[in-house]
Amino acid sequence: MKIYKDYEDLPKIKLPLGQEVSISDSTIRDGAQMPGIVMKSQQKFQIYNYLHKIGIEKLETFVYNDRDRKAIKLMMDQGYEFPEITGWARANPADIDMVLNIDGIEETGILMSVSDPHIFDKMGLPTREAAEEKYLTALQYAVDHGLRTRAHIEDMTRADNYDFTYPLVKKIMDIDPDCTIRICDTIGFGIPFVGVDEPFGMPSIVQYLKDELNVKNIETHCHDDFGLAVANSIAGYWHGANWSNVTFLGIGERAGNAEMEKLLLFLARRIEGFDKYNLECLVEFAKFMEREIGIRVPRNKSVVGNNVFAHESGIHSAGVIKNPFTYEPYPPEIVGGKRIFLIGDSSGIEVLRYKVQETLNELMDVEIEIGKDDKRLRAIQAEIQKLYNDEKRVSCISDEEVMAYVKKYFMFNPMVSKDMHRKEDEENGDEDSDSNDTLGNTKARMHDLVD
Repeated sequence: MKIYKDYEDLPKIKLPLGQEVSISDSTIRDGAQMPGIVMKSQQKFQIYNYLHKIGIEKLETFVYNDRDRKAIKLMMDQGYEFPEITGWARANPADIDMVLNIDGIEETGILMSVSDPHIFDKMGLPTREAAEEKYLTALQYAVDHGLRTRAHIEDMTRADNYDFTYPLVKKIMDIDPDCTIRICDTIGFGIPFVGVDEPFGMPSIVQYLKDELNVKNIETHCHDDFGLAVANSIAGYWHGANWSNVTFLGIGERAGNAEMEKLLLFLARRIEGFDKYNLECLVEFAKFMEREIGIRVPRNKSVVGNNVFAHESGIHSAGVIKNPFTYEPYPPEIVGGKRIFLIGDSSGIEVLRYKVQETLNELMDVEIEIGKDDKRLRAIQAEIQKLYNDEKRVSCISDEEVMAYVKKYFMFNPMVSKDMHRKEDEENGDEDSDSNDTLGNTKARMHDLVD
């Protein structure tokens, strides 16, 4: 019989191929293209520092304007080994020269669009062959000038892979056997399931690159238009990819990218022996993005939302108070979060008692326990429920309101019996000290009336 009563009791799973996997970040590149936001160089620098705290291995950045180059200089001056700062270029020598002009950058991505709408409509090229020549020429130029390369195979999940993309990748590998092939699920059409082939199946694409074309380094870059970006990123790892390119909070074009924080949490908490990333600053990082970049973080967003460790309903709150494992999938401190209990229309007596005790302890600086049947507690519950039943309230009861209820019912009404007395009374010869001291060394007497 297996008993699962604590986080450590749950088994972890293994990546089937057991390969070392890494994460590259595109928050200051693809993420910065999110409509409606503008990142300053100092903000990019602060994002870089958060990525360093987490342990992200690599990031990519534009090099086109002064803000880009200023941010790169700030990052380079830190002297960190990780994240490695890499460039991004279109498939032409002029772009690659701009990367080469940045001291310290040793790797660049090169955009290679492979779907017909991109080749013919976006780029205006006459044939697929012209596109192939353009991409290979740019790749050769980068290699000849000493750069490590990533081939960003754009819109691969809507391309003719067997007749065009895979032959192109083979020629890429002939030029640079160590080139990282980035599978770009540009419009989110990728599917994470086995058995889905041309052109959507992420498992089949990864397996073909690995087994048929002997690609050493495979990276996924997945967009979330159909809500499958994280699933496709995990599927990439599952079938042999060793990199995933993501953004923090999933920011980016349209519906955004695979969310770094979700991938990090999955690897750290669900995969066996995976402890190289530090997740403790994730909530702080999210607050920075909300405050400085203007990204609105939904309350119920996985990992970093305000509600991730918030409990209101009676059954859930009672369970978490007794054992957090009942309704929390991992401890809050793992991601730098904090457990909170809220009083709302679905709250039961247990969470109300918890909040009242917490408030009393704060007010009196002593430990106090209140029985579930305490008349004052039940009176507070009745008042709160009346607000909701009369439909006069559509939000939770704030901590300030709980404080007011506590003062009304506990501070201005009798709380303890008259035989509970101050320590100085005993020193003055008062021997009536048989009552249970639930208030610590200093026994409080708020009123002489019996409740």
